Amino acid sequence: MSDYMELDPGSRKEEKRARKARTLTAQRRWGTVFRLLLAAVTIGFAFFPIVWIISASFNPTGSLATQKLIPENASLANYRLLLNDPLHPFLRWVFNSLKVSTLTAVLGVVSIMLSAYSFSRFRFKGRRQLLLGLLLIQVFPTLLMFVAIFYLFQQLGQYIPWLGLNKHAPLVLAYLGTQMGIQVWLMKGFFDSIPRDIDESALVDGASHWQIFWKLIFPLARPMIVIVALLVFIASYQEFVIASVLLKDKAQYTLMVGLYLFVSENFSQNWGVFAAGGLLGALPIVILYQSLQDQIIGGLTSGAVKG
Repeated sequence: MSDYMELDPGSRKEEKRARKARTLTAQRRWGTVFRLLLAAVTIGFAFFPIVWIISASFNPTGSLATQKLIPENASLANYRLLLNDPLHPFLRWVFNSLKVSTLTAVLGVVSIMLSAYSFSRFRFKGRRQLLLGLLLIQVFPTLLMFVAIFYLFQQLGQYIPWLGLNKHAPLVLAYLGTQMGIQVWLMKGFFDSIPRDIDESALVDGASHWQIFWKLIFPLARPMIVIVALLVFIASYQEFVIASVLLKDKAQYTLMVGLYLFVSENFSQNWGVFAAGGLLGALPIVILYQSLQDQIIGGLTSGAVKG
């Protein structure tokens, strides 16, 4: 009788289901373990440079040859030297970078918003060609325009001193030129996702185009505007090559150009001070991300689901 029950089709089906369930459970368990290991490796790969820079900033020798993950005789000597060195005004460089980046972000957002809104909502002659022109400009590497930028502002400085070399105004204009193209396309795509029925209803009610933009479209696009402003700010804050071409006075240096002095000057390759300056210089970006994270998430998610 027991042998007959073991051969019962219903029992065999139940056994197969149980075996399949155990197999699926094991596969899920191993899949979870694999994902956790992959996440741990990815996080470690991403954080290792940061940990190494933090370690280098506390290494009093200032040399990469003796650098260890946990430095011996760790101290704040690099930070004290960074903040008290009269030949390398670190705080002045940070202020210059914040000033240039803030001006670039404010002026950039205004020009990008107006340009993108015009391309999105109006139809005029040459619109398609201008959009393609903005896209093609981004294809050429930035290195191709260094000579032109240098010569342009060198000549302008002879007639308009504040637009000459070793000034921050030309740097802001140069950054605006390099940031406009891709950001206009990004903002235009967001404006295209806003229904035109809003504009048409407001026009029927007698609103002007400016009133539609400022009172209706601007509040809806605020999260994306924050993202564009943040992208422009970060790109300007961390830019090095254009600033090194246009700025020649240490007092006018931006942070990236100033930090390079610690590893480029003769007999003064102090990587510890360089690492300390990099960490302190990154604080404004971290603070911005933390303070604007709600708007950043809102802009990214709204841009992803609209359209």
